[in-house]
Amino acid sequence: MAPPPYGYDDQEAREEEEEEAGPSMERVFEGEPVASRSETITARSAAVSVVLGATLSIVAVKLSLTSGFLPSLTIPAGLLGFFLSRAWARLVDGCEAAQLPFTRQENTVIQTFVVACSSIAYSGGFGQHILAMSRNAAEGGAGTGGRNVEEPNVGRLVAFLFLTSFAGLFAIMPFRNSLIIRHHLTFPSGTATAHLINTIHTPQGAKQASKQVSVLFKTFGGTIAWSLFQWFFAGGADCGFQAFPTFGLTAYRRGFYFDFSMTNIGVGMLSPYKITVSMLVGSLVSWGIMWQYIETKEGSWYPRSLDDDSLCGIHAYRVFIGISMILADGLFHLLCILLRTVCTMHERRHTQRQAAQPFLCLGVDDRPAPRNFDDRRRAQVFLRDPVFDPAAVVGYVALSAVSIVVIPQLYPQLRYHHVACAYLVAPVFAFCNAYGTGITDMNVATTYGKIAILVFGSWVGFDNGGVVAGLAACGVIVSTIATATDLMQDFRTGYLTLTSPHTVLISQVAGTVLGCLINPVVFWVFYKVYNDGDGAVPYAKVYRGIAMLGVGQHGLPRHSVMLCKTFFALALAISVLREVSARRGWRVGRYVPSTIAVAVAFFVPPKMPIGMFTGSMVMYLWKRLDGDGVRVLSPAVAAGLVCGDGFGSLLLSMLTLFRAQAPICIKFLSRGVNKRLDAFLATIPKS
Repeated sequence: MAPPPYGYDDQEAREEEEEEAGPSMERVFEGEPVASRSETITARSAAVSVVLGATLSIVAVKLSLTSGFLPSLTIPAGLLGFFLSRAWARLVDGCEAAQLPFTRQENTVIQTFVVACSSIAYSGGFGQHILAMSRNAAEGGAGTGGRNVEEPNVGRLVAFLFLTSFAGLFAIMPFRNSLIIRHHLTFPSGTATAHLINTIHTPQGAKQASKQVSVLFKTFGGTIAWSLFQWFFAGGADCGFQAFPTFGLTAYRRGFYFDFSMTNIGVGMLSPYKITVSMLVGSLVSWGIMWQYIETKEGSWYPRSLDDDSLCGIHAYRVFIGISMILADGLFHLLCILLRTVCTMHERRHTQRQAAQPFLCLGVDDRPAPRNFDDRRRAQVFLRDPVFDPAAVVGYVALSAVSIVVIPQLYPQLRYHHVACAYLVAPVFAFCNAYGTGITDMNVATTYGKIAILVFGSWVGFDNGGVVAGLAACGVIVSTIATATDLMQDFRTGYLTLTSPHTVLISQVAGTVLGCLINPVVFWVFYKVYNDGDGAVPYAKVYRGIAMLGVGQHGLPRHSVMLCKTFFALALAISVLREVSARRGWRVGRYVPSTIAVAVAFFVPPKMPIGMFTGSMVMYLWKRLDGDGVRVLSPAVAAGLVCGDGFGSLLLSMLTLFRAQAPICIKFLSRGVNKRLDAFLATIPKS
């Protein structure tokens, strides 16, 4: 007689265990066979993936060049993938043609492809280290020419992204079984995505998903129409609704006004209240008080008649104080995550050594027995289709070798031994970041990148192009780490939806290929339209400032170092207080602001925090009026606002490229200026 499956021989014990674990999701799908790879990767899933990947890449690049904040696009990807695939199925049914049923595994493939494609906008650093190399980001400070400036180039970006992104796919792939099954890391975002996909493929979930997608498309279309409507009234400098003096002309000149940006409202709806309130407080402290006081010291603390973007003037205080706070918060979180990771690994290894029975029946060494039916079912599917680990190691070594030769040709400031060192430490950082993200859902890849800027910039030196070298090394580290972490998160989603690891990997590779091609092109369009990034990309100058600090050529004005040290210590103290209060359950913890949100508000215009705070207020009022409705529909509304504004910006960019001019200018003037303007116009003879 064959032994019971999964190593269990006690039916009553198994039922008690499942009852304690709660309702089983896999029991709902128990009667459905697991879709094979050929049933999952279909013409339908490929077409939907490409359309959604291209669309959300436009949104992601737009966000990276404006607010610098990229909310999770997994929920829009999952919902839109479900809706478009169902629409395709209805169309084919109307033509009376045979087709495969749409499964949650196919939905997972689409979501993986789309997120892999659009996340290149984040890991590629278009609004961070790429534009930080440009002359526009260097303007007004040291290192405005020579080897410390590299203008963006589409061909170079594509080659660089292909090398670094695919290296990330191979970096920690041999650890997937350890992270997903042995350590049973949750990867909260990946788990939430899997829960969404599993839910919408039940009969009740399908009805709810259809309602969400309907709201998303209505919001999407309305936002595009609003963007086009605004364009007609922006026929000149400071014209249109985006220059609306909401709080008066005096506040407007300080940057405090509501600019009707649907992106900022949508991002605010997706962000926790603490983030948006912290950014608003940071704007009030910096733009409302500090910068006004420092402006009175012009001629004493820094020279007069400097450009507003000069790193020798007041802009240096904005950038470097913000940098000091970001570094303090980032380093603190990095240390916390590393310590938590080490402690968790030690505890789990100690627990596993004391376990009575390893998970032997599936041929996996040193793994604990699954606790319920869902775990047993998912582990069986995940492990029966293994990925050949030596191939991943060979792939990473081969790509590293190619990168060591090619990247110094793309960025001559980086030499071969610099690139070799970066690829040597990247897998270690990638594993630490993936493990930390699996526990805390905090991806700190950019913190590793900032450290790389300082280390490699100092190593190369200012005279040899250390600014560009540090930023390019940041690109290698961030892209490799972020891509590796995204892959582990997608493996977690695939594990929970019974999607083969091979299928997830194929989808991830295909999405990365499209992302490495389409994101640089979209970036180039926006880059040219926005006059080489002028007036946007707040993080570009921050990364440039970090690079200048690394090479020792910051040229900071008077008292700025003292202020940086003060705010570094203050940010560190706030981070410690927040962590301790969270651990001990202190009430004061809920009132401690987010350090990094306050720091970002120091160098972004106040209109962004005001727009995000407006989104939070919409969520708060909506929740008070209709708690159930906001839970179901708010993610779809926010995604529609963000996606619609991003797509509308692309349409407006195309109008600008074709030299189309808005026909009307709406401008707001004070009463006195308006009287003088009327008097002047009265002197002009009427034709």
